Amino acid sequence: MAYRIINGNSIEEMNNLPANSVDLVFADPPYWMRTEGVLERVEGTEFDGCDDEWDQFETLEDYEIFTRNWLTACYRVLKPNGSIWVIGGMQCIYTIGEIMQEIGYWFINDVVWFKKNPTPNFKGTRLNNSHETLIWACKRKNARFTFNYKTAKELNTDTVADDEYAHGIRKQLGSIWRIPVCAGNERLRDDQGNKLHNTQKPEELLYRVIAISSKIGDTVLDPFGGTMTTGAVAERLGRNSIMIERDARYCEYGERRLAAVTFEDSNIARATYDVKPVRVTVPEMIEHGFFTVGESFCFRDGIEVATLQADGKLLWNGQAIDMHSCAAKARGAQAKRLNGFDYWYVIRDGNPKSINEIREEYRAQI
Repeated sequence: MAYRIINGNSIEEMNNLPANSVDLVFADPPYWMRTEGVLERVEGTEFDGCDDEWDQFETLEDYEIFTRNWLTACYRVLKPNGSIWVIGGMQCIYTIGEIMQEIGYWFINDVVWFKKNPTPNFKGTRLNNSHETLIWACKRKNARFTFNYKTAKELNTDTVADDEYAHGIRKQLGSIWRIPVCAGNERLRDDQGNKLHNTQKPEELLYRVIAISSKIGDTVLDPFGGTMTTGAVAERLGRNSIMIERDARYCEYGERRLAAVTFEDSNIARATYDVKPVRVTVPEMIEHGFFTVGESFCFRDGIEVATLQADGKLLWNGQAIDMHSCAAKARGAQAKRLNGFDYWYVIRDGNPKSINEIREEYRAQI
């Protein structure tokens, strides 16, 4: 895939991009941490937090103007059915969220990134700040944004135990993500071995964001490129990326990082789990000999319940009814319809065989 690193002011550079040209935005903007003095660990060593020049603002009004300008620029370049993720801490996320809604963004979800290994509150003066918040939004209420739902289920290891996952159990991905902060070999270092960037995000976090809300070949924009984690993960997943970063040093190290990344051709990258199977009908399968008009439909016990008609409906208690409604009535379900492919069987070689299995055999043949 192609990546592009732009060394420049994020707002100015975004305004130079074509309108409606980006499929996904991930933004990790300055939080305006408002830290003062020197923060020391319990044993007396100095904690190297975020006191960078780019995180400094004089007033709330200055921060609001900056936030509105870059969010407006993102809105312009985002495609009508694209989406945006913005991450922030308690210092900024409420300001960001309010401005996003004023601009016209429509919120899809907010996600809590629960840090498995958060920095402790060294002074013990307040609760340990162990999470950050992500806002996922699109440009309008009825936007048809990408959401790879089944891929998200595959990535859900937060609410599924390891042994359950190994045995095929999958559950909906929720809005609390348990991911450790960036550390160890993943943390980028300069040529002297020093930490390159104070707020580098973990690849696992970006992996989830990009995998579930974009498609292979899409273009992902990060207006605050930093260590280019967004670009690195986009490259792994087969997405194009545009990284904007004003610090030439970050661009230099980011170029090295992205040049070393290779595409991982996987079911997650291709969102294979979300590819919809070919739609087939029962009359089609009758025509091709997979079902026979007049044969018995039963449940797992093999006892006849209804008979198949030429139009694909079932004759039950003297009524011709679609197989989904028939399944609900015959089973006495509260729902008006059940997915008939999950319930109906026919007799093959003297034994009940799921009609869903027969449907998959037909799909394989065509």
